[in-house]
Amino acid sequence: MTVSERLAAVRQRIAESALKVGRRPDSIALVGVSKGAPAEAVVEAVEAGLTDLGENRVQEAATKIPAVARSVSTPVVWHLIGHLQSNKATSAVELFHTIHSLDSVRLAAKLSAVVERSLPVYVEVQFSAAPDRFGFASESVPSAFDAVTQFPHLSVVGLMTVAPLGLDEVATRRVFRSLREIRDRIQETHPHAPELGLSMGMTNDYPVAIEEGATVVRIGRAIFAA
Repeated sequence: MTVSERLAAVRQRIAESALKVGRRPDSIALVGVSKGAPAEAVVEAVEAGLTDLGENRVQEAATKIPAVARSVSTPVVWHLIGHLQSNKATSAVELFHTIHSLDSVRLAAKLSAVVERSLPVYVEVQFSAAPDRFGFASESVPSAFDAVTQFPHLSVVGLMTVAPLGLDEVATRRVFRSLREIRDRIQETHPHAPELGLSMGMTNDYPVAIEEGATVVRIGRAIFAA
């Protein structure tokens, strides 16, 4: 299958998953994760209608984003979905429109200090204690939300998580439901806050994430292949 054919298949499955639980398919945004994919494949996806793209690493994005921009006329919105080190914050805000992996108050302070526009960010929530995973512990998210929203230039648009590896569907669903419940509690205690999104679900689990309320899914392999 071509990139455009795989993209069409993903869009169809997103629609089916949304309709299954009475949601509108257009209420779920698709971010195509182009990590490891050549610029040519990304261009094909953009030409097939994909305008939101995600990268895991600043270094890879620094060469790929300009290469894609030179080849397409359609505006592309770039999302950073991988862990961001504070020393790369300046490069990140120059390359990306949205940061999905705000995982510490320290990083929030750094981003706020280097950005000169309103920067949409998702607060990353971690449901696994693995050393290679990042994000706020679930119980600390409300206080983290309060802290992050105090920084100038940062616009908290939602919460993000990556389901821990090795979970079955029931446990994965529980993770996504937990993130939604945390979001709902924040909305209840902050009635004047904008509606917060949920960035959750990747190639292996995005139908479940949609059923549990995802507003953004981040799909790489299903579009760009291994």
